[in-house]
Amino acid sequence: MDVVPLSTLLITLAVLLVVSGCFSLAETAMMAVNRVRLRHRAQRGSAGARRALALLAETDKLLGVLLLGNNLINAAAATLTAVVTARLFGEGKWALASGTLVVTFLILVFSEITPKVIGANFADRIASPAATILTPLLRVTYPIVWFVNLFVQGLLRLMGLANLGSEADERLTQEEVRSLVLEGQYFRGKHRALLANLFDLESITVDDVMTPRNQIHALDLDAKPSLLRQQLATSYHTRLPVYRGELDDIVGILPIKQIVALQQAGEVDAEHLEPQLRPPYFVPAGTPLLTQLTQFQADRQRLGLVVDEYGELQGLVTIEDIIEEIIGEFTTAAPGASDFGRREADGSVIVDGMVALRTLNRRLGTRFPTAGPKTLNGLIVEHLGDIPDAGAVCEIAGQRAEVLQTVDRAIKVVRLLPPVGKPVLPLQTGGERASSKRNGL
Repeated sequence: MDVVPLSTLLITLAVLLVVSGCFSLAETAMMAVNRVRLRHRAQRGSAGARRALALLAETDKLLGVLLLGNNLINAAAATLTAVVTARLFGEGKWALASGTLVVTFLILVFSEITPKVIGANFADRIASPAATILTPLLRVTYPIVWFVNLFVQGLLRLMGLANLGSEADERLTQEEVRSLVLEGQYFRGKHRALLANLFDLESITVDDVMTPRNQIHALDLDAKPSLLRQQLATSYHTRLPVYRGELDDIVGILPIKQIVALQQAGEVDAEHLEPQLRPPYFVPAGTPLLTQLTQFQADRQRLGLVVDEYGELQGLVTIEDIIEEIIGEFTTAAPGASDFGRREADGSVIVDGMVALRTLNRRLGTRFPTAGPKTLNGLIVEHLGDIPDAGAVCEIAGQRAEVLQTVDRAIKVVRLLPPVGKPVLPLQTGGERASSKRNGL
């Protein structure tokens, strides 16, 4: 080393520090790269992305070549620093200690921290070029890497970790994917809302979106022909359930478009209507919306009658109801249907007692529990343990509610009061209308 000029030694030391930094940069980038994005690039024909994925599939070999190169270069840099220190300051203890501190500082700043910070922040850009260099380097050093990994595998067996796979399980749970969607980093606006609603379909059941039994428009074949004609003439549905005597005795579904000729001929009676009926399609209560959507598609149905475990009719659900849970409400309101709510001067909102709790939470930002009763009427009755009189006020989930009117043992109208000290309820108006549950599409 005495014959080598000092300037050459210093240049060599700088080169070693830079090369060591490149190994650190590649190590951090390869470990921090977004593998989903990497797979996407590989599918689009990126050779660098394919090489990166191949290296990441064998993490032990990848880390072996990276750390082999990094440690060899760092050791060489430390040795060279000792030589430079001896040339400049002699071989005293203080000189060697100072040289050790200097090389440690240089390695930390130029070969470790700075490259790793860059690698972590630009991993997706660096991983593919780094893989292009590391792939042939691994082939050259493979015997050494293989020999070192023999001891690594032996140590892992002693630690009881011999069953570790070469590639970590990257599969995300449904909740983890949902969190990624809601973060807004990858999806924004309407796309984020659509995807979030899709994930919710598994936890929402037909009970949450169905038209309740007492709101179903249906035909009674035992009714007088004049009443049947009147109901069909004023119906805004395309399909109607048909029953005999009691609503639980459903005999079929009537497609309105198939009886136009009967209406024109004045032959609207039970005898002529019954041959036009289609078999009813029943749906078990509690069926998740995603499952029911798949069933509708498989069975080529658009309307289902929700029944409980005893076979009693609970409500009616259509494919439109499920689609609206994904993309939002898009249909016009039924004739005579009221708006979702009315804003009062004091900031309160007057709503129908039969409005769905999910609709309230979505429109007003309230946090009414949806695990039990599905409507505001049911929630208030359950909370108070009795059917309240007009004027009763209660607070549920931080939201005050005043009963304005009760009809036929049910709460008809409710005033939602803004919480004390809180801003008024953000009622959606204009295009945001309440979902008027329809019997057909």
